[in-house]
Amino acid sequence: MTGQLQGQTAVITGSSSGIGSGIAKRFAKEGANVITNSRSLERAESTATEIEAAGGTAIAVEADVTDREAMGELIDTAVDEFGSLDVMVNNAGTTVIDSFVELDPEDWRHVVEVNLTGVFNGAQAAATQMTEQDAGGQIINIGSIYGMSGVQGRTPYNASKAGVHNLTRGMAVELAEHDIGVNALAPGFIRTAMDEQTRDDETNEDRLDRSEWPYYGYSDEHIQNRTPMDRYGSTEEMANCAVFLAVGEHYMTGEIMTADGGWNAFGWGSKGT
Repeated sequence: MTGQLQGQTAVITGSSSGIGSGIAKRFAKEGANVITNSRSLERAESTATEIEAAGGTAIAVEADVTDREAMGELIDTAVDEFGSLDVMVNNAGTTVIDSFVELDPEDWRHVVEVNLTGVFNGAQAAATQMTEQDAGGQIINIGSIYGMSGVQGRTPYNASKAGVHNLTRGMAVELAEHDIGVNALAPGFIRTAMDEQTRDDETNEDRLDRSEWPYYGYSDEHIQNRTPMDRYGSTEEMANCAVFLAVGEHYMTGEIMTADGGWNAFGWGSKGT
């Protein structure tokens, strides 16, 4: 263990898989006491078990980020177990793929509830605890490059992540006087279970028709052509970014850290055909 977060306590919502799981494992490697989380206790325990098997410290807590009371209890558990809360990562998210005109209002509500209200619930509970401790802290909200642009078929996700970015800025301004840093990490295309929902491969052949516009999928070739670094990112790389933000020795607050291999800087360019 390299110890950049030695002895600190970190809560990571939605940490049963993907980016959240990667962050939880890396934080533990850096010496943090980690609280893994999912709506499924079994899934949260899976990540916690991996952390403990690698020599880290973790406990799993079942909680739905859309449940305000449950998020308060999640933070209370962290404090009861380890004495404080130092880092909060609001990572839990979901998506739906559909045209704007045909979008079911219930799908809109669900995505916004999880991705935006869920971040609000977790961040407010964390900020309340950190303020009471009067020892500062770091809150990291997981946004997306989709919160910076319009991408077909993903209106609820686009809107919710844009909301996360500006929620981050507003929180940062208010919480700075308490020495609480608030920043967002905006990943690009990362290999995760959520990414697989729209990847153009054999698993999606029946529901993605490339001959139709708007086309809601993408292939590996699409991403490589669209990304200057010519590849997907990894959950390990997103965890590296999260560690940097969590350590807090950076004079940053209210910032959106984009980690996308140059996707956003490239505009809508393409290196290929």
